[in-house]
Amino acid sequence: MGHVADLAGVSVRTLHHYDDIGLVRPSARTAAGYRAYSAGDVELLREVLAYRRLGFGLREVAELVGDPSTDAVAHLRRLRGLLLERRDRADAMVAAIDRELEARAKGLKVTPEEQLEMLGAHLYDAIGGAYTATRRTEPRIAAQIWDALGDARTVLNVGAGTGSYEPADRDVTAVEPSAVMRGQRPADSAPCVAAAAESLPFEDQSFDVAMAVSTVHHWGDPIAGLREMRRVARRVVVLTFDTDEHGWQDRFWLTRDYLPEFAGVLAKFPSLAGMADAIGARAEPVLIPWDCADGLFEAYWRRPAAYLEDHVRRAMSVWTRVGPQAEQRAVRSLSDDLDSGRWSERNSDLADLDAADLGLRLLIA
Repeated sequence: MGHVADLAGVSVRTLHHYDDIGLVRPSARTAAGYRAYSAGDVELLREVLAYRRLGFGLREVAELVGDPSTDAVAHLRRLRGLLLERRDRADAMVAAIDRELEARAKGLKVTPEEQLEMLGAHLYDAIGGAYTATRRTEPRIAAQIWDALGDARTVLNVGAGTGSYEPADRDVTAVEPSAVMRGQRPADSAPCVAAAAESLPFEDQSFDVAMAVSTVHHWGDPIAGLREMRRVARRVVVLTFDTDEHGWQDRFWLTRDYLPEFAGVLAKFPSLAGMADAIGARAEPVLIPWDCADGLFEAYWRRPAAYLEDHVRRAMSVWTRVGPQAEQRAVRSLSDDLDSGRWSERNSDLADLDAADLGLRLLIA
């Protein structure tokens, strides 16, 4: 055990603790009764320590390494993505700081837009590396999306990200502008083209259906992107967000009580009616199950403690949009209210709900 501890850079006491809590249990004992680690045990330990050094709590680490559907290769891809996210975020911040330092040295005024440039133009690459940790296909939402695809055989997935919600039984072509996202797509996923929604490199009516899932709010010109989808496909299916309803900011306790800045994030987002008119679509509500597997922004509406976890928030673009001050304030306030019981008192009506309508809408044209 001492040799393994030295190689891993941890104490023997840490290894004992992991054994005691069932996180990494050596599979054998020596004749003298000492713990003996197999190659598989060391591989598991490597994953545990890597997640820990990325800031994951022991509970989250146990859930990640205990997922029977995730093998060693999947863990390596996820860890690589998380590390790339940190590197890209740091690189973008350094570049932004260098530009501002240069401008200030010249006596130039730096506008708020320039200060926040990296949060917009580099948003996909800044958050993309964290997606594989918590963003995955939620079967109940997928069923509704795939049902809307009907009998389509050829599908274009626009803003495809890492490949969630791509139907395995169709001929899928993906479009994704972010290299970080494209780099995390599974080896057996659909072929992916580097392009933006507003300028799709396909002939008119090339596909039976074009789909877009939780991506429209990232596009520079959502209406133009939707019209492009309509041009290249005979039908369109889009999962997006409804800001038409009066008081929509209050549908979700997180934006109502802790993050009012969310309204500003979608201030310039087209209305649901406008998006529907652009492609001739009807809208269906999409309910979010209480145990939603896809870690989208509203996913943890009945599991509030999840929003205190940094790796959960890093896979949600909202937090990058509102900035670190708003994020830290919201997290502190939520933590205080969870500790005091105030959150439970305010949201006692959620305890018995299996699913909630928090504004997700499926546009079907």
